[in-house]
Amino acid sequence: MRTHRFLRLAVLGLTLAYTAPTLAQSFEGLDLAGQSKKKKKGSSSKASSKKKTTAKRGKGKAATPAEDTSSEDSSTATSAPAPVGNPATPPAAVTSTPAPTAMPAAPAAKPTPPAKPSTQGSPGLGLDLTGDNDKPPAPTMTFDAVDVSGKTADRQRLDAAISLFKNDEYEKAAMASHELLGDPKLQGLHVEARYVLAKSLYRMGLYHSSLGEFSKILAAGPSTKFFKTSLEWLFFISRKTQNETVILDEIARYANYEFPEKFRNEFRYLLARYHFVRGRALDQVGQTENADKSFEEVKRLALTIPRTDPFYPRAKYLEGLAFFRNGTAHKDAAAKRGNTDVMASVEAMKEVVRLTRPQAGRTGEAAKLDKSLRELAFMQLARTHYGMQQNRFSIFYLNKVERGNTQWLEALFESSWANYRIGQYEQALGNLITLSSPFFREEYFPEALILKAVIYYENCRYRESNLILQDFERTYLPVHDELDGLVKKNMDAAEYYTVLADVQKKNKEGLEKNGTDIILERILRLALTDQDLKKTNDSILELEGEMDLFGNKGDTFKYSELTKQLLEELKVQRTSLISKAGIMAKGKLETELGALKLLLANGLRIKFETTTKEKEFLEEQLKAGGRTAIVKKYKYSVAVADDQLYWPYEGEYWRDELGTYQYTLTKGCIERDTANRRIQSAEAM
Repeated sequence: MRTHRFLRLAVLGLTLAYTAPTLAQSFEGLDLAGQSKKKKKGSSSKASSKKKTTAKRGKGKAATPAEDTSSEDSSTATSAPAPVGNPATPPAAVTSTPAPTAMPAAPAAKPTPPAKPSTQGSPGLGLDLTGDNDKPPAPTMTFDAVDVSGKTADRQRLDAAISLFKNDEYEKAAMASHELLGDPKLQGLHVEARYVLAKSLYRMGLYHSSLGEFSKILAAGPSTKFFKTSLEWLFFISRKTQNETVILDEIARYANYEFPEKFRNEFRYLLARYHFVRGRALDQVGQTENADKSFEEVKRLALTIPRTDPFYPRAKYLEGLAFFRNGTAHKDAAAKRGNTDVMASVEAMKEVVRLTRPQAGRTGEAAKLDKSLRELAFMQLARTHYGMQQNRFSIFYLNKVERGNTQWLEALFESSWANYRIGQYEQALGNLITLSSPFFREEYFPEALILKAVIYYENCRYRESNLILQDFERTYLPVHDELDGLVKKNMDAAEYYTVLADVQKKNKEGLEKNGTDIILERILRLALTDQDLKKTNDSILELEGEMDLFGNKGDTFKYSELTKQLLEELKVQRTSLISKAGIMAKGKLETELGALKLLLANGLRIKFETTTKEKEFLEEQLKAGGRTAIVKKYKYSVAVADDQLYWPYEGEYWRDELGTYQYTLTKGCIERDTANRRIQSAEAM
């Protein structure tokens, strides 16, 4: 009986030991902090830690390093006992300490390993916590055949291209992205691949090629993932190219979309510039009404830029030009409105001058830009006052342009006309001496000789006036004939630019030039006085330089299909720009041909007047027996200021003397005072 009773107890104990894991899966009543024996509690914690490690090794899917770290962090945090009487403990805190390890093993007859729970009989309990060392590794643990991140093979190809970009391997990144774009099955990845391609080309210095790729992304519409960031890249490209107008059309196309805050004011300025260029082009073709709308948009956009923004002075300058254009365009129709607009233009330019004063700590490109803009504002102020017959104010502003700067020669020339108007012939002729110096032989100022002839005519020095006019005809009549021949050919727009490009090529390569080439070189300089044409020409030269840049890349990239495609697209851009430049060149040549005809006609009039006056003088002299004179010697002084030195001019030029010359008229009209009074009365009108 005792033996039978003992056997029944042993069987009961084994049964309880076998069923313990299944019963322990219920999370209710597992308050481990309520155990009274500290020894069991400590051993239980140790066993728990050991079995958690085994559980992580035996999971059916591989975990990423981040997942491993988070699992170990949670096991450390939950190994402490839970607070007593807290039924709301999260399940994760309970499962981190499996209940079976807290149950003491029942005594057994012999140490038989516990049976493995069946995964079929216990759904959700497929973790084999024992015997891991005896089992072969599960197939899912093989990393070679498993995409750890859960990404497709196509996605991995794109990620590889992105990785190459991040590692500064831009040529490889560009080719990898282009390869993805060539697969129509990967349509869903094309936009991102093109974005990587565009950025890679930018990093390689291929800015026009990069602009072409970003344009394709933008053309897909605002719903595209990279639409907004592609808009931002337009501004980066505009700062790298010599001519910001290459992106003006692109920016104007998306004017109705919301631009990122940090680029919003720059966008407004560029859009204002777009409308200014457009308005001026419309004026040239006689579409005044549409031009008015563009110039009104310029003024509206200028008002949207805060005064503290770096782009405010540039926008204000455009606003001033728009007001000036409106004032001159509508002056005849509405004099009051015209004067109001002209005054608004003056105030806008004064504001630009105030905002671009040299500042301490402002150096580099920003200071250079401010200086250039300040010069342009002074020039516009001078021209406005000259147009209003306020010649002394005009001279004041022209003298503000510093010697040697970009606008300096133009300021000297315009100052000569203003000085002539108020009878300051010595200063006017001194400026013209600077313009005729060998240092500026390549510059184009045909009107300077006409002004010089007029001044000599006004001072009754008819013989010198005729000699100057002969020099003018000898120099510029061939230019007129060549211009007339070019315009009458009625060539395609591109051909007009080709003529100018050939001259540039000869200059660049230092080739010998014949007489016609020298004349064409003057025509080239004449055409490039148009700033819009000059900037377009700069863009064409920049495109050609970028096309040459492909030859400096690695052979793999140089001979790739991507390079062939990009070169073809650059050729298309170049053709478009050449057509645009050709139209502007033809228009500029036609305008200058008309101006040169007018100058030649004025020269003939002056020549006729000079000959007539000379004839009258000779007749009077014959009647008076040779005792009549119309020219007398002037009284003049060689006294100069303490910081100046009087030095007789003998035909030599020194660079440091340019712009300081004053020509002393030693003789002239006997009735010079009468002539001065006539000039002053004309100025007061």
